[in-house]
Amino acid sequence: MSEFVTLDEIRAAEKRIAGVAVRTPLYRVERARLRMTKFAEPVFDLYIKAESEQPIGSFKLRGAYNMVAQLAPEVLKRGVITYSSGNHAQGVAYAARALGTKAVIVMPDNAPEVKKVATEALGAEIVLVGPASSERRIKAEELAEEFGYAMIPPYDHPHIIAGQATCGLEIVEQLPDVDVILSPVSGGGLLSGTATAVKLAAEAGLAKPGVKVWGAEPALAADAKESFETKRLVEWPAAMTTRTIGDGLRTQSLGALNFEHVLRYVDGICTVSEDEIFAAMRLMLTITKLVPEPSGAVTLAAALFHAEEIGLDKVRKVAVILSGGNLEPALKDRLERELAAAQAS
Repeated sequence: MSEFVTLDEIRAAEKRIAGVAVRTPLYRVERARLRMTKFAEPVFDLYIKAESEQPIGSFKLRGAYNMVAQLAPEVLKRGVITYSSGNHAQGVAYAARALGTKAVIVMPDNAPEVKKVATEALGAEIVLVGPASSERRIKAEELAEEFGYAMIPPYDHPHIIAGQATCGLEIVEQLPDVDVILSPVSGGGLLSGTATAVKLAAEAGLAKPGVKVWGAEPALAADAKESFETKRLVEWPAAMTTRTIGDGLRTQSLGALNFEHVLRYVDGICTVSEDEIFAAMRLMLTITKLVPEPSGAVTLAAALFHAEEIGLDKVRKVAVILSGGNLEPALKDRLERELAAAQAS
């Protein structure tokens, strides 16, 4: 296994991506707003880290740009390739355009149309394969071998982890007395990076001692929770993980390097139901101006429905990462109709 990502590497990534990725805001959710809904007022103060406000609508730009920007000029000249259901695709496409190179993206044929269109709009070439995350990885590796493209993996690489870790570093800088941070988890880039940054910052006296980091994922794609609890890296079949509405969380397994970081730095992983994801999305649309995609709403769902399991009933300040806001228009329309019907009844 490679060495663990260091705080110095995360700081270097922070400087490297500055001016490209945004230092996103951390919004406090007023308790009075929650009292307007059917949800009970939590005992903790809730904050939302709005990665939906990145130029591509998700956190993925952090890791993608951090890695592409470190490629040698002769490597960049050949182009880059990755495999992604949508948000990492846009991150790599954005980074490639910014650095003047070609991007090829292998995507599943069931990826949201909004993400396909956005990726193409950034100038990337898209290659479609079946729904399994293993299918797109294999195809990307074949094309990289054939054409000499540089592989930019979606999560399983120290440069990707260090880039995503800048999100966690920002949270403890914006809210030094945060008690618990919740991150979505799929391949593990954001969770492993966030937990690494937060725990290393605490060790260095830059964050509150004892701050905890939890992952959240759909119960229908709970391979990360199983891996964490058994301390053995497991893989779920695509037929299972593709059941969830959270298209960005359908990866079949944590990355190997991500798993090692998760075991070292993460405090727990919670699963949420599809109904809980939808409820969290409706709540966010009701009480904030933020637009969540399903994958980004799992953290709010965990905070709302699993507070006792995570230990949120014993803390004061909780930050949830809204990892992305690339919501399909049809799904947004459906949620808004449901909200209107609920308000009218």
